[in-house]
Amino acid sequence: MSHTTLAPAPGLAGPRRPVPWVSALATAVASVGWAFVGMTAVAALGLHLLGADTQGSLAPMTAAVVTMAVGGKVSPSGDLSVFGVSGAGATAAVDIIPLGVGLAGALLLAWIFLRSLRQAGLRIGWGELAARAVMLVVLFAAALWGLAWAGHDTISINGATLGSGGGGSGGILGSVPGLGDLGNLDPGLLGGLNDLVKTRTSVGFHVETGPTLASGVLWAVAVLAIALLASRHTPLPHGWEALHRQVRPAVSALCAALLLTVAAGLLVSVYAAVTDDHPGRIIGTALVGGVNGVWLGAALGLFVPWHGRATGPLAQLVPHPLDRLIGAGSERPVTVSRLAQLDGRVWLLVVAAALMILTAGVLAAARTPVAGASPWRYTALCALRLGLATAVGLGAAVWLTGFSVNADLSVFGFDAVGAGVDLHASLAAAVGLGAAWGAAAGAVGALLARATGAAGSRASPLASATRGVAG
Repeated sequence: MSHTTLAPAPGLAGPRRPVPWVSALATAVASVGWAFVGMTAVAALGLHLLGADTQGSLAPMTAAVVTMAVGGKVSPSGDLSVFGVSGAGATAAVDIIPLGVGLAGALLLAWIFLRSLRQAGLRIGWGELAARAVMLVVLFAAALWGLAWAGHDTISINGATLGSGGGGSGGILGSVPGLGDLGNLDPGLLGGLNDLVKTRTSVGFHVETGPTLASGVLWAVAVLAIALLASRHTPLPHGWEALHRQVRPAVSALCAALLLTVAAGLLVSVYAAVTDDHPGRIIGTALVGGVNGVWLGAALGLFVPWHGRATGPLAQLVPHPLDRLIGAGSERPVTVSRLAQLDGRVWLLVVAAALMILTAGVLAAARTPVAGASPWRYTALCALRLGLATAVGLGAAVWLTGFSVNADLSVFGFDAVGAGVDLHASLAAAVGLGAAWGAAAGAVGALLARATGAAGSRASPLASATRGVAG
């Protein structure tokens, strides 16, 4: 089989141009600025709708949530004071990434960065790409340092509202849509805490600067790498041309399917908010943690096994039917079949996840150039490429979605030591199942695309201008 390398259009890939430093700096400032504006807006709105600003200052809480969204570490600490007498202490550990906040920043960061690269034509020099990326990462780290400095505060809670409050929602320990109804906590617990902290309860938190900066830099680099692999219309340096046809169609299709799933989850949240007595809380939960829930459901629908436990009062934060499965205190395996034994509607997750991955398969086939390849070779290559992309993508998604929240509380004889919620997936199983599901969806998508004439119909000019699918 012969292959033809098409020459780029005149003027699009001429001599190597010098690094446009002013343009690179302006792009870095715009990318970082809009990314943090987007994350701050989503975090602040979500916290406000959840009512967090009624218990403490919204600005430092927002800064802390934004740093958590890029992998930063926030360390909470507690102090209970009863009529000025010191005799209580609380410690906690929070390991959760608010993916809704992080996704907003990642999309804005990637979109502006990629737009700046498209001015280079069919190719971009190594020097220019490196300069733009390094500038962006350095500015991102500087902005993150400022947020880490601002992300500390003490939240004061009125003990008289603990366990009671307006609207019948249980006060600050009221209903948390999508998580559970804390108004069903042990009345003795609520009453005891209410009596003990009539004057003041304070919970402090601070962002750990070193780990946060390290995680933030890795987050920014990962976002830029994924953006370059997924963008079908952005030029690449010399030597990377194979990515146009061998990697980008599959990665872009998988990213599109995941974003489509997130959009569907947000629409479900909007519908739930319209029919609920507390719509603001549902929207707030969806903004901050909706992506976590959507990707958790998608992974379960693809039969990825999880394991989790929930102990103490925090067990009542877990939604139905998961609470019945892991709420006994000991670690339990969590699978879609076990959850379906408690609620048959869970099988709908399998249908939704299968549609998501099949959509990725069809999109990948439509974006992969054919260039005379035989139907079986074309199908095999589409299956292989989407299988590899899904293995990595599903593994990353379940790793980001796992979380743990643990607390130890001891107040004048009342003990809630060891209370917590943990939920994590089997990373090896996620990678293996991702490869199997991706390969199957890639093959089915390729066959459907060939049968309908859609194969290669959405291939980008950059992929078609190099070599065909067999190259």
